[in-house]
Amino acid sequence: MQPALGSWLGLLRLAALNIAVIVGILFSTVIAQERPAAPEPDNARSGFAPKSASAPVIGPGDEIEVTVYDAPDLSRHTQVSADGNISMPLVGYVRVAGLSSNEAGEAIKTQLRQNKVVNNPQVSVYVKEYTNSGISVAGEVAKPGVYSALGPHRLFDILQAAGGLTERAASTITISHRGGENSITVELPKDPGELSRVNVELSPGDTMVVTKAGIVYVLGEVSKPGGYVLNSTGGLTLLRVVAAAGGPTHAAAVGGTKMLRRTPNGLQELPVPLKDLLRAKVADIPVQADDIIYVPSSRIKTALNASALLTTLGTSALYRIPF
Repeated sequence: MQPALGSWLGLLRLAALNIAVIVGILFSTVIAQERPAAPEPDNARSGFAPKSASAPVIGPGDEIEVTVYDAPDLSRHTQVSADGNISMPLVGYVRVAGLSSNEAGEAIKTQLRQNKVVNNPQVSVYVKEYTNSGISVAGEVAKPGVYSALGPHRLFDILQAAGGLTERAASTITISHRGGENSITVELPKDPGELSRVNVELSPGDTMVVTKAGIVYVLGEVSKPGGYVLNSTGGLTLLRVVAAAGGPTHAAAVGGTKMLRRTPNGLQELPVPLKDLLRAKVADIPVQADDIIYVPSSRIKTALNASALLTTLGTSALYRIPF
């Protein structure tokens, strides 16, 4: 029954993390309704800066439909050129890249009036397809992929659309803007009240990657054997991981505890003075991602070898260390 209980506890911890993300979404929505949106920082889209934090902007390669009312000969379906322009009859080139559809309509209207083509033009611009305007999500989310930047597209909106975090997700998210410049790293706080602070606005063309967390495995005669997801701050020690695993059972042969560590030369087996550690007679031992701590049973004379331990990792329950 113990592995089943451990699995349920792991699922509860994962659910708690995703609930915290949802709380952040709801909290940020309330804040957004109570106060005007802050000015959006400049985020280049192929060199063209967006004018609005809420409306997607037109960029090279986008397909647009221009309608000039009462002047069908001037209306047209076209594609934005690589330099950000479209060609309009009797007007020539009009720069629309970096503008919202409303702003592009105003730019075309101005050119028609200045060139005395139409005295009082009424123009609408509809973007049929935004090329390269989605937000890419990769890494430890349930549904990696490209998500539309239309509508709300803050960090937690996109995380929710991607199905939330997996059980192997770290608390670190990297956001890269188009062109790979000015990437930022977001650390998800444990306190739900702090989530709104990191709920940043994403722009069309951004890529966000949820980092995979390191895992330390505690196997054998402990109360909750399994993998323990490390937080991004590191600094975890052997005793803390063993404590998170509930400590050795009564059947543990504490003196035979060992640790397997991956090195460039393969697996290295390290003796662990667990009995002295528990009695505070020796200094605690730092652990690293992918370390395997094995506490053998006093009831079994032959302990598991390294190969046998490695085969059990894929079926191990995963837990998040609560401190």
